[in-house]
Amino acid sequence: MKKDLSIIIPLYNEEESLPELCAWISKVVKTMDISYEIIMVDDGSSDNSWKVIQSLWEQYPIVRGFRFGRNYGKSAALDLGFHHCEGKVVITMDADLQDSPDEIPKLYDMIANKGYHLISGWKQKRHDPISKTLPSKLFNKVTSIFSGIKLHDFNCGLKAYQGKVVKTIHLYGEMHRYIPVISKQNGFSKIGELIVEHRARKYGVTKFGLERFIYGFLDLLSISFVSRFKKRPMHFFGSLGTLSFMMGFCITVWLIWEKLHNLSLHIQTRDIVDQPLFFLSLVAIVVGVQLFLAGFLGEIMANTNKKEEYIITEEI
Repeated sequence: MKKDLSIIIPLYNEEESLPELCAWISKVVKTMDISYEIIMVDDGSSDNSWKVIQSLWEQYPIVRGFRFGRNYGKSAALDLGFHHCEGKVVITMDADLQDSPDEIPKLYDMIANKGYHLISGWKQKRHDPISKTLPSKLFNKVTSIFSGIKLHDFNCGLKAYQGKVVKTIHLYGEMHRYIPVISKQNGFSKIGELIVEHRARKYGVTKFGLERFIYGFLDLLSISFVSRFKKRPMHFFGSLGTLSFMMGFCITVWLIWEKLHNLSLHIQTRDIVDQPLFFLSLVAIVVGVQLFLAGFLGEIMANTNKKEEYIITEEI
């Protein structure tokens, strides 16, 4: 049976915060008079997080738990939650109590009653050191420019979605940071933002380091490339191949013309094969041909599966 709301919580070594978080969520949602479920995904915790989830399931029947055998990352945990959730509205939040459950009614209202496809939280005032806030601002600015989506905080774990939106999203690597980008590419472009409270960490330590920003930028390039050229790889490789081939061909023609011109005027000049520019032009021609071949192979692979992948955004 469909629920009105699904709350998905990915977690890793958060045994201290889970009971308080679950009680807080239940207290808030009970005032909303809606059906709901809490999905906790244990991403291979090495502490007692899974035992805590089991005890919470006995205490709160609305709790559902999933456990990975090892740590796969936040994207994998969210992907699993998206696959199993049943809510018409889906809210994701972190398990460390830095996201406030008091924001749930506002997020729910913006999705259920105001027609947004996705609402992203914005931690306008953060309780993090400058070593995290400064790279985060740079990351968000670059992502906003690349994607054309005007959000201040792509990485905020507190987000709300229409249920049909999360069913079109497949996450891996560090892709959870780009859920708004993926949603827009899938045709769900009504994306909003809500200023949310960012609370100081109460238990444990952060599980993320600076390397996440490096991986994040690489994933942004990957998303941009795949979304544009997945079904038309020749457009990418063919364009680069044409440019490389034409540069090499034009340089070669120019060197030959220059040699013949100088000979006609009896001007002493080096042999064509003695000039480094000639070998650079040959390399450009060879690279151009190889890029063309890569494009042809990509087209063959893309068309092996004749079934087109469509995303249905509305249905009657």
